[in-house]
Amino acid sequence: MDKTLLKRKRIIPGFGLSMGVTIAMLSIIVLIPLISIFWKMAELSIGEFFAVIFHRRTLAAFGVSILCSALAALVNLVMGVLLAWVLVRYEFPLKRVMDGLIELPFALPTAIAGIALTSLTVNTGWVGSVFAKLGIDIAYTKFGIIIAMVFVGIPFVVRTVQPVLEKLDGSYEEAAAMLGAGRRTTFLRVVLPEIRPAALTGFGLAFARGLGEYGSVVFIAGNQPYKTEIASLLIMNQLQEYDYAEAAAIALVMLIIAFVVLFVMNVIQSRAARRAS
Repeated sequence: MDKTLLKRKRIIPGFGLSMGVTIAMLSIIVLIPLISIFWKMAELSIGEFFAVIFHRRTLAAFGVSILCSALAALVNLVMGVLLAWVLVRYEFPLKRVMDGLIELPFALPTAIAGIALTSLTVNTGWVGSVFAKLGIDIAYTKFGIIIAMVFVGIPFVVRTVQPVLEKLDGSYEEAAAMLGAGRRTTFLRVVLPEIRPAALTGFGLAFARGLGEYGSVVFIAGNQPYKTEIASLLIMNQLQEYDYAEAAAIALVMLIIAFVVLFVMNVIQSRAARRAS
């Protein structure tokens, strides 16, 4: 069939209309809210902006958010790959139920998750009481913050790695085993190169989600300034005091950090896709 005719027959309307609708929706959902952050931040002078960003309490909140988000993303990277592997490679009872539970953090209101996690991990809770006997506190510590971030971030890794594993032919692993490769070598040389871009993308998404998380973290964090206060809570405190410009300045820094991480992950994924093709 003529290529010109194929180009004319499209299920979705022509490029002009489709592009116009896309830009309009992108502007309403993403660009306008982002522009509003810059607009409110513009009320601050350069000196005031840096004074807000480099304030001791702000830097401490950034440190808590970034450290806990990174550690939680690392945990999600390992556990997410393992969960995806189990769901793809094995058959077992209630597999569909387990697969559906992965989506629970997406559907469950984050405030409910935070309250539930806090009640479980306080020193009188089911989980917290066990660790309390060992002298380990979970709730109202960075440990608790990481647990909450792991909860909300695990679906991102599982759902990015799972489709790649489903497309990965098991015969490659069998061939490696027949050639004498052990399980470790097979994973490192055969499986890992295939899932690495997806796993890194999931890591970046989990990190960005944890960095901006509020509802599930604010209850379990304890919110102690310089110790367990997260940047999202600091922004909320500024909003409650009607200091929108300072809140926008802190939000802008978090936005830049998340954007850089996601951009790097996308570059890695694009390069891997080009090498594969």
